[in-house]
Amino acid sequence: MSRTPDARARDSQTRQIQQNITNTEKHFGEMCQLFAAYVRKTARLRDKADLLVREISIYAETETPNLQRGMKQFADNLAKVQDYRQAEVERLEAKVVEPLKSYGSVVKLKREDLKTSQSARNRESKQMQQLERMRQRNPSDRQIISQAESDLQRATMDATRTTRQLEETIDAFEKQKIQDIKKIFGEFLTVEMSFHAKALEAYTTAYQSIHNVDEEEDLEQSLTPSRQRRREEEGDDEDVDDEEEDDDLEEVTDDE
Repeated sequence: MSRTPDARARDSQTRQIQQNITNTEKHFGEMCQLFAAYVRKTARLRDKADLLVREISIYAETETPNLQRGMKQFADNLAKVQDYRQAEVERLEAKVVEPLKSYGSVVKLKREDLKTSQSARNRESKQMQQLERMRQRNPSDRQIISQAESDLQRATMDATRTTRQLEETIDAFEKQKIQDIKKIFGEFLTVEMSFHAKALEAYTTAYQSIHNVDEEEDLEQSLTPSRQRRREEEGDDEDVDDEEEDDDLEEVTDDE
């Protein structure tokens, strides 16, 4: 006895559902691993930046006042960016990685539902085969054949019921999956935009702090005492020359 059109349709539907579950399991797993790697890389960048902030702060202590102040402000703003980056790491872990990771258990439950439905269809198939054998071996034994037909009917009803339940749970699963993808991806973008907006503000302040360092004033303060005296003497010589030029002009005026 060949399988009924309804049974074949249920088998085809089950294969499609199984393929969808496998596809979700594969790609959600890949995305989870890659997002987790993205978060780890971001955390390592934060750690390296913290070391950079420390080195800049240490070096700033050895420099002239204006440069020291500019470098410290630069380091403070760079440190602020790392605080934002730490918040980025924590939020990505909670709002992106964890929800993707939870799909492992979700898919496991759907596979259990699929297994239940497949078991019901297998029982239907076995009952169908058993009925066919009885008809061939004992075609005149109506009692046995009737019992086998009743068993097949119950198996078919059970297969139909579990298939309908599977359809409902898979429809809910697919709907929830779409909503979750929208939410997870949206959370990722929101976290990233928030970080970059705050980081841009801190970077702008850091740029201004280092750009506004008064190099001329620091150069003056970095001169050794002998060089400062020499520069002052050169300035005095220029004043004397200016006075002599003024005297010469006065003499020329008097002669006239």
